[in-house]
Amino acid sequence: MPKKKLIAGNWKMNGSIAANDALVRAVIAGMKDAACQVAVCVPAPYLAQVQMLRHGTALELGAQDVSRHEQGAYTGEWSATMLKEFGVRYAIVGHSERRQYHHESDQDVADKAKAALAHGITPIVCVGETLAEREAGQTELVVKRQLAAVIHTNGHCISEIVVAYEPVWAIGTGKTATPEQAQQVHAVLRAQLHAASTRDDRVPILYGGSMNAANAASLLAQPDIDGGLIGGASLKAPDFLQIIAAAR
Repeated sequence: MPKKKLIAGNWKMNGSIAANDALVRAVIAGMKDAACQVAVCVPAPYLAQVQMLRHGTALELGAQDVSRHEQGAYTGEWSATMLKEFGVRYAIVGHSERRQYHHESDQDVADKAKAALAHGITPIVCVGETLAEREAGQTELVVKRQLAAVIHTNGHCISEIVVAYEPVWAIGTGKTATPEQAQQVHAVLRAQLHAASTRDDRVPILYGGSMNAANAASLLAQPDIDGGLIGGASLKAPDFLQIIAAAR
């Protein structure tokens, strides 16, 4: 039986105590009949607030990053152990903004995924190409290289991760890969994961990159798209709920 689709919101560096309260309550109220799994990945200062708001509901909690270190002199970072105390189920690793602005390497991302897995947190591993790389015909090469580092470091438990394909040129730009373009890359990643895993579990591959209420249904209808990692639309309860309703 296929796994349920996963719709995960990435709030990025947005939110306030008042806004979070209204948003989470609206999402919980509207997702009661959801056919998919739903999570929100929130800024670290709000983990405790959202943990309390989601308590006893089907809404899962996610973090936007995790340290590859267990503890120590790493000011400004937080470990998987810390996240676990807040009931965190998912942690985004390797988002293009982290790769670009914080110069995270493929190996950094692989190590973060390993740290999350060691504490029972599911890493959402982001991969994706820039516009220049796509125009140069390097899309497949780039995403396979990024995922290969994670597979090499976590091969024995690679079936426990989630992958998110986020073309960098479609993040926050309003541009979106067509369903056919997205499916083509998802199929490449699916084959790479299948070759790496000795288990039959289907690793969820989400699409990110300006998925919204208008295009979600057509993207989610593709055979290898198992959900979405939602940016801006996850900050608006009606839009986020419309995407959740499309994930069947």
